[in-house]
Amino acid sequence: MNVIGLTGGIAAGKSTAAELLREFGAVVIDADRLGHRSYEPGTPGFEKVVNHFGHDVVGKDGNIDRRILGGKVFGAPGELQRLNELIWPEIRTLIREEIAQIRTADKNAFIVLEAAVLIEAGWQDLCDEIWVVHTSTKSAVHRLRTRNGLTEDAAMARIDSQMSTKDRLSYAQVKIENSGTEEQLRQRMEKAWKSLIDRTPAAKRPAGLKPAPRAAAAAKTPAKPAAK
Repeated sequence: MNVIGLTGGIAAGKSTAAELLREFGAVVIDADRLGHRSYEPGTPGFEKVVNHFGHDVVGKDGNIDRRILGGKVFGAPGELQRLNELIWPEIRTLIREEIAQIRTADKNAFIVLEAAVLIEAGWQDLCDEIWVVHTSTKSAVHRLRTRNGLTEDAAMARIDSQMSTKDRLSYAQVKIENSGTEEQLRQRMEKAWKSLIDRTPAAKRPAGLKPAPRAAAAAKTPAKPAAK
């Protein structure tokens, strides 16, 4: 099937990794985007959310107001769990539909399912491989403070509320460390992409697939003789 489940903790660099894979030629499914679609007006998810959380979560435009909904589940683990129980199956259905649509266009396409809660939601069975982007706690805190303007305590609270890196890595076939620079991440993603191509039989690779940009350039450049 060539479906890669790409996940990682907050501020690990998962979204940047997904964009690199898109650049290399993968088709990326963004589970967060599907999460928003899963409770649009007229969907089963919309009815489920409104029935449980009340009609006051519906904004003036007829859509569910995520700010109001977030206020109902923030600091209420039981309500957050219930929201996940309502929405995750709907997202799963949308993921399966997108995979099927992509397969219709190219049965051998490399598909990347980018999902922060890939493992928590139990979607790993939709994937052939799990790739986990991970970073040190120090790096994650620094990124959250710089990017989101959080205090160190608030950043740690976000990190601690998620699955631990150790547990997430236990599901991974491919582990991508990202405590360094963006350039270092690119190099690691290129290496992982090349490895994926190399271990995929030619008959099951997407039509017109090319190696990662740098790998292609390197292949065209004659090797320099070793220094004597």
